[in-house]
Amino acid sequence: MTLRRSSAPYAANCPVRDVLDRLGDRWSTLVLQALEPAPLRFSALQRQVDDVSKRMLAKTLRGLEEDGLVTRTVFPSKPPAVEYALTPLGRSFVPHIAALVQWATDHHDSIRASRLAYATVDRAAA
Repeated sequence: MTLRRSSAPYAANCPVRDVLDRLGDRWSTLVLQALEPAPLRFSALQRQVDDVSKRMLAKTLRGLEEDGLVTRTVFPSKPPAVEYALTPLGRSFVPHIAALVQWATDHHDSIRASRLAYATVDRAAA
């Protein structure tokens, strides 16, 4: 999976940009969070992250697998059963997701109030 990368000379060696290219997308942290309690099959994972399309979930899982955060296990059955699980690296990221979720929960009302205030400011006067 090729990510859109910055053309800035330092960007290729920047670990923050590299990691956030993946984890800053819309679905990756939600998928990692959903996999935290236990491995899940694709359809169960899609039910957990219910507003993701099959195509985007598959793309997200491929990227997380490519980065070593998720494993994909195919079980020999008809049709083949596929299960996704966190790797130790993926599991090590879960506490950071939990901290972000807690911060968002603690400050969501303030952020929404700021957005509302910003939207109601007369932009023409500025």
